[in-house]
Amino acid sequence: MKIGRVEVKDEVFNVEVKKHVLWEVVKWQLASRRQGTHSTKTRGEVAYSGRKILPQKGTGNARHGDRGANILVGGGVAHGPKPRDYWYPLPKKVRKLALKMALSDKAQNKDIVIVDKIDLGEVPKTKKALEFLKKKKIDDKKVLIVLPQKDEVLIKSFRNLPNVKVLPVEGLNVYDILWSDKLILLKDALEGIYARVGS
Repeated sequence: MKIGRVEVKDEVFNVEVKKHVLWEVVKWQLASRRQGTHSTKTRGEVAYSGRKILPQKGTGNARHGDRGANILVGGGVAHGPKPRDYWYPLPKKVRKLALKMALSDKAQNKDIVIVDKIDLGEVPKTKKALEFLKKKKIDDKKVLIVLPQKDEVLIKSFRNLPNVKVLPVEGLNVYDILWSDKLILLKDALEGIYARVGS
């Protein structure tokens, strides 16, 4: 398969796309990102006395214990959320397959641009980054740029643009690929992608 003038491997950029596999991996990714720091107080943790608030019998009122009971306003929460980790295991084989499918989806829809390099000079300049996107006629789209390795000048140049993400190959993931409208790959990043997906 060819993207522009560059020959790419069919087993990475031209596999059958199955939505369910992509959905499974995106769900796993988003679950892994959750902080899970939510917390509510149980009736044992709210700051109230444990004294029984009125006699058990004879008042005509309901049979209450202490003020911290979950049925009273300001009382503890029954079965509320507690800090937890939302991560769960997902086979590496499924994750690699989904990465291939996401790349194939972009390739099949002609949404991948392969460039030899992005030259923005020695110092970070958002203006030059914007000029590069305008030249490619994608300044109004959500763009993911994939680098062979971290490049501080490129990362800092693009980071002020709200619709652009820059990732090194090792950070490439299904969610960000699907988020983007256009995927810009530096030619040198291809070998890293093949190594990531085992092709």
